[in-house]
Amino acid sequence: MKIKNPFNNEVIGEITLENQEEVFDKVELAVKSKSKLKALSSGDKSKILNEIIEGIHSNFDALVKTIIQESGKPYRYAKGEVNRAIQTFTIASEECKRLPHDLFDIDATEKGRNLMGELQYVPKGVVFGISPFNFPLNLAVHKIAPAIAAGCPLILKPSSKTPLTMVLLSNIIKNTSLPEGGFELVHCSRETGNKLIEHDEIDVLSFTGSPGVGWKMKSMAAKKHTVLELGGNAGAILAKDANLELAIEELFVGGFAYSGQVCIHTQRIYVHASLFEDFKSAYLAKVEGLTIGDPMDEDTEFGVMIDEDNAKRVEEWVDEAISSGATCLIGGKREGALYAPTVLTNVAKGQKVRDEEVFGPVVILESFETLDDAIHEVNDCRWGLQAAIFTDSIQNRNKAFNELKVGALIHNKSTIFRVDDMPYGGVKDSGFGREGVRYAMLDFLDPKLLVRE
Repeated sequence: MKIKNPFNNEVIGEITLENQEEVFDKVELAVKSKSKLKALSSGDKSKILNEIIEGIHSNFDALVKTIIQESGKPYRYAKGEVNRAIQTFTIASEECKRLPHDLFDIDATEKGRNLMGELQYVPKGVVFGISPFNFPLNLAVHKIAPAIAAGCPLILKPSSKTPLTMVLLSNIIKNTSLPEGGFELVHCSRETGNKLIEHDEIDVLSFTGSPGVGWKMKSMAAKKHTVLELGGNAGAILAKDANLELAIEELFVGGFAYSGQVCIHTQRIYVHASLFEDFKSAYLAKVEGLTIGDPMDEDTEFGVMIDEDNAKRVEEWVDEAISSGATCLIGGKREGALYAPTVLTNVAKGQKVRDEEVFGPVVILESFETLDDAIHEVNDCRWGLQAAIFTDSIQNRNKAFNELKVGALIHNKSTIFRVDDMPYGGVKDSGFGREGVRYAMLDFLDPKLLVRE
């Protein structure tokens, strides 16, 4: 299978899809490694994770270049992604030394007199991870690092759109002291991947991707522990007392980083009516000033989408909204895989660009009168990953936190805010379970109780 650069359509590499027998052979290797990984001390695991970090540092430029070439991600964001991968492995190298271990009395009833409970957390077994194209390195690392820290073998299937970054990382991992089978990379068809989900030796499924695919996989993995991160439709609220300058800067990046192909992309912005016109004019000026160009250029801020099909989908959704009465304030045009940064207003409920995850460079601006109205609008979709509120009022912040149906509320920062040690995940159709190294580790561990005197 040929891999193409979405910016210039040049072939940059190719991979060979493995058949079911070849993939199942890797499952066997992973199963054989379980006892070796379980026996690793925290020091052993920390050493392995630090060896990976050293390998990333040694291959830093190659990783950045590969991410840019296969995803079209601008240089500044690709470099940031490699740095985040280093941070994620660094966090894991410390968290593996802090596995939960609880000791407690169980004498609340007479039957437990003179007895204690000792609760340890043990590896669940083989993890099958599936990672998406938009962060081909760091979203895969958010499965790999916690699995190593938890002592679980991991089989990873990267996106077929961006597999080459993982080939590089796999080579780095293979040159560490991780036992054979502790990490296996597979390139296979969806059909073979589905067989892998159903395989009796797979204990955990960790999937990041679209809800249509994710929920179907959940049904296939009914008896397995499953973690799903299925995207979002993030809303941001600017209360009457919002710091306008701060909000404009934060939400500009939130709206257009990596052409909006981010699960927590700022898709909808609700601005108090008293601030709306000032916000709109300043925001549009920022959008108009975006530097669009070759993603290899360090000055480029905005570039192509992953492929022309996705750009066409965004174009169709925007055109549909405009035909139904929405106003296009800027953008709304496509050239190949490049969809112009676009801002809409007056978008009615029922339009895909409002209700679904656009996963593209489109932001909707609307005004509101009361905070209750804004909270209702943010909640009025099937997604619940992250939201943001800009306010200096603790009361406003707490009201939004208590009433918004999301996995996280970000205060005075963009919806796109994420650091790699925070719990990350959503509710509703955004999935369930949490990433963030420590929290992902808990999904890969089983509590095991010893009752003793």
